[in-house]
Amino acid sequence: MAQRPRYPIIDGHNDALMNFSPIGKHSIEDFFGRKAGCQLDLVRAREGGLAAGLFAVFVPDDESTAMIHSFDPSVEYVLPALEPTYAARMTMAMVANLYRIEAESGGQVKVVRSMSDLEACLRAGIFAAVLHFEGAEAIDTDLDALDVYYQAGLRSLGLVWSRPTPFAEGVPFKFPHSPDTGPGLTEAGKRLVRACNRLGIMIDLSHLNEKGFWDVAHLSDAPLVATHSNAWELCKLPRNLTDKQLDAIKESDGMVGVNFVVMLARADAQDKADTPLETIVRHVNYLVERLGIDRVGFGSDFGVATVPNDLADAGQFPRLVAALSAAGYDDAALRKLTHENWLRVLRQTWK
Repeated sequence: MAQRPRYPIIDGHNDALMNFSPIGKHSIEDFFGRKAGCQLDLVRAREGGLAAGLFAVFVPDDESTAMIHSFDPSVEYVLPALEPTYAARMTMAMVANLYRIEAESGGQVKVVRSMSDLEACLRAGIFAAVLHFEGAEAIDTDLDALDVYYQAGLRSLGLVWSRPTPFAEGVPFKFPHSPDTGPGLTEAGKRLVRACNRLGIMIDLSHLNEKGFWDVAHLSDAPLVATHSNAWELCKLPRNLTDKQLDAIKESDGMVGVNFVVMLARADAQDKADTPLETIVRHVNYLVERLGIDRVGFGSDFGVATVPNDLADAGQFPRLVAALSAAGYDDAALRKLTHENWLRVLRQTWK
């Protein structure tokens, strides 16, 4: 197994499963090599010190795919709800792919369901994968599927991507704009929050609109977590978090995973890969100042979106760590940012 790096990375969000058929063009075997165009595979994870990550099940459609690949901040993207049968079928295929990766890894990858699983993987140098849903379209309003997927390993759930579900409203991609768009949680959404608390599934607030955010804040007894969001004051897309939202996350002793996607980091929301690495550091600095050093981590969003050239894939995590060190973060702070804060929040959330 791989040697433990000085700063093992726990990444709060990736879209690597989108690379594999039937969503993407790659086969499962490509996860174990260095395939051109992939931002996260096992080779790059080892090079970058990535020890664990939340693997998102995100089901794209034509509208979301077009937006992801040609984002224009001058255009308002309001995306329709996903067709339920298609969502359920693609979700099942993507979950199966994660378990196929585990099965074909020869013990190098493990899908973890508990803190003891995760901590054992970190000690042994086994890459730990957490099953996460980015949007609850595959969950029925009776919540039968939630219990089934929990047994299958689901440990983190976003109620929405940036489109409506039967549970909540997602924020549109509109710039500049606040996240205060649309209504709060539906009654089914409130039941889903309570069920996640009961089971010990972490609730991800990224992509949720502001009224939904406050509904979760009032209902949930777990720390508030946004796995892959940035500071709205630095980039005024509604996908990012206002100071008031950040204050609520701090009060709950939750955390935010800093997102590397450039349109969520740049002040102008432009989709430009030549974005300096310092742009990501600025968001880390802002969030640390607002939330405290114990409540910030990484939520790369590696997968298919545009990230800075200097942080082009998971193998480049050491560049970010070096930039943070140069910005004044000491050894204790870097341990918290890279992995300790995620360990704390997951320990407080999982049963």
